[in-house]
Amino acid sequence: MLTGWGRTVPTGAEVVHPAFDHELTGAVHDVPDRGVIARGLGRSYGDAAQNAGGRVVDLTQLDQVALDPATGLVTAQAGTSLDTLMRLLVPRGWFVPVTPGTRQVTVGGAVAADIHGKDHHRSGSWCQHVTRLGLLLPSGDRVEVGPDDDPELFWATAGGLGLTGIVTDATFRCPPIETSRLVIDTDRCADLDEVMALLAEGEAHHPYSVAWIDLLATGRALGRSVLTQGRFATLDELDGAAAADPLAFAPLPAVPAPPWVPAGLLNRASILAFNELWFRRAPARRRHELQTIGQFFHPLDLVSGWNRLYGRPGFLQWQVVVPDGAEATLRLAVERLARSGASSFLAVLKRFGPADPGPLSFPMAGWTLALDLPIGGAALGPLLDELDRAVADAGGRAYLAKDSRLPPELVPAMYPRLDEWQAVRRRVDPGGVLRSDLSRRLGLG
Repeated sequence: MLTGWGRTVPTGAEVVHPAFDHELTGAVHDVPDRGVIARGLGRSYGDAAQNAGGRVVDLTQLDQVALDPATGLVTAQAGTSLDTLMRLLVPRGWFVPVTPGTRQVTVGGAVAADIHGKDHHRSGSWCQHVTRLGLLLPSGDRVEVGPDDDPELFWATAGGLGLTGIVTDATFRCPPIETSRLVIDTDRCADLDEVMALLAEGEAHHPYSVAWIDLLATGRALGRSVLTQGRFATLDELDGAAAADPLAFAPLPAVPAPPWVPAGLLNRASILAFNELWFRRAPARRRHELQTIGQFFHPLDLVSGWNRLYGRPGFLQWQVVVPDGAEATLRLAVERLARSGASSFLAVLKRFGPADPGPLSFPMAGWTLALDLPIGGAALGPLLDELDRAVADAGGRAYLAKDSRLPPELVPAMYPRLDEWQAVRRRVDPGGVLRSDLSRRLGLG
């Protein structure tokens, strides 16, 4: 039985765990009628890596890495986690091309979701740093593709949710760093207007930026936020123990979440109290604070299995992007969510740079809002359906890699190049062997 990270809608599948390349090739032979899909560390929030009644290929044992220490060029098998990569790269003066809010994502998952981070406005998404992909096709053939070699298949695979081939490995460029510390500026913003103004102003000066938003605040405090922006520190900005080992990378061991959490622990009252505390404890204005990679990029990795805190019903993540010029739609979403009392203690706002080339890649130039919401309450579904339509009407889209409930009729409006992606999919998988619960739910073919 498998679920996504939100722990909703479990489905059963035959799960295979290839440890060698020939075993991976065997995973696409004698495929069940319900097809096959690859899976990494299970951090897709919804059902992108589930396949009810079919086969799921767990790639996490395929995790070999090769680094050219002179150029920062890495070739990694699909099951390699970002955590493994960082432990190899950071002490040698390199960083991963892009990191989301967790290190527990595989290279194959990074490609399938074309992941983005706090620096999309500066660095773009993961696949913009990839020079070559290895793919296992449903036929059993292996191909290598790049942005200049079969670009249609390469970019259809970027954000293609594992439906154009099983990623076997990837080669990508990593940026150099002088130290493993970051210089962080923090601003406590009184409302949505202030945080949006500071985000737009700061993107020219800060490679990394993200705002936590209190989505229970209303009235004059609507959209009050804590904004953190930063960059990697240089050697001359360190002193003491940090200067003695400037590339140290030793993340704290994760504390396990309790195996059982009472239903309703995360409710409006508890989240209201948490949000008030989180907002008040942030400094009104702080400059040049040194933070570790874990502190700034991956605070949730400090709790192993934190998704269990939502209890048995689970939770969903709703992440959308609206283009520049559609700020009114973003404000509408914040207002409607705040007025509804939808309880989210994890809500973030970021800026995106130009749209990515992939027809199913999520980012576009504009604003992205992501929030975790506990399952429960009859009003939640209709509210999100209403907001999905508003986002689509504004030229925006939902992030399919995190979706668990999008109305399928909105997919062509949100992703106007869907037919282009489907044509590539038919070329490499004419029999529709690669399938997932998400692909069936959204009618992707």
